[in-house]
Amino acid sequence: MAGTNSERQLLAEGPVIILVEPQMGENIGMVARAMANFGLVDLRLVNPRDGWPNEKAQAAASKADHVIEGTKVFATLEEAIADLNFVYATTARSRDNYKPVRAPVFAATNLRSRFRAGEATGILFGRERWGLTNEEVALADEIVTFPVNPAFASLNIAQAVLLMSYEWMKSGMEDLEAVPFQALEQRPSTKEQLFGLFDQLEEALDSRNYFHPPSKKPKMVDNLRAVLSRRAFTEQEISVLRGVISSLDRFTRNSPRKGGFTRSGKDASTDDSADE
Repeated sequence: MAGTNSERQLLAEGPVIILVEPQMGENIGMVARAMANFGLVDLRLVNPRDGWPNEKAQAAASKADHVIEGTKVFATLEEAIADLNFVYATTARSRDNYKPVRAPVFAATNLRSRFRAGEATGILFGRERWGLTNEEVALADEIVTFPVNPAFASLNIAQAVLLMSYEWMKSGMEDLEAVPFQALEQRPSTKEQLFGLFDQLEEALDSRNYFHPPSKKPKMVDNLRAVLSRRAFTEQEISVLRGVISSLDRFTRNSPRKGGFTRSGKDASTDDSADE
């Protein structure tokens, strides 16, 4: 699967994810996948409709086997959260109770702080069709809700888990702008290389009578150079552009590149480097 690497450290920590009476195995599998993406591993199911284990969940988990294999099943929500110190309940609806309502960022930061203090924490997610009951929400310490379109607030259960898992991951990052990999480092082009691009392109255009009428050529050249010098090209980018121009110069629409030899006698299947 793209993006997986068995040679790198597998994160496995954080709050427990509790699904209350989940209905579809596919959704459970996608929840497991979302958890694995962001380092969560402890999945608990309360009275899943189709029982457990579930082949559809295994298939939908897309190799998040460590989450699926460690999943625990409970008959009641009280049993599922009995060993936890602090629990959030997720909901998109206003509730008639006095529990604090938190945004995902606040909730994740709070969970991270409690995790570092050694507390066992969890997040409740309700049924696909109608979420958690008021009685189930009452078992949680606080509520977390997502900033969504008020006219279309319903989230798929896996989407909701993904959002909270992502916030959990962010809460442990020292630099929120850090990324797992960087673009390849390239050397900026010299002005000499840029001038070479100008000359090659202008010659190619001039031979096709692009600068017409001749009296407008100086202004057209100025405009062309202004476009090409709006940002600093790298050496590789200059090479790519000059390779494109060389190809347009060498082959026409009526005589496209088809392998074999060019008119100059060079092997067209391998000669990519002209002026690059």
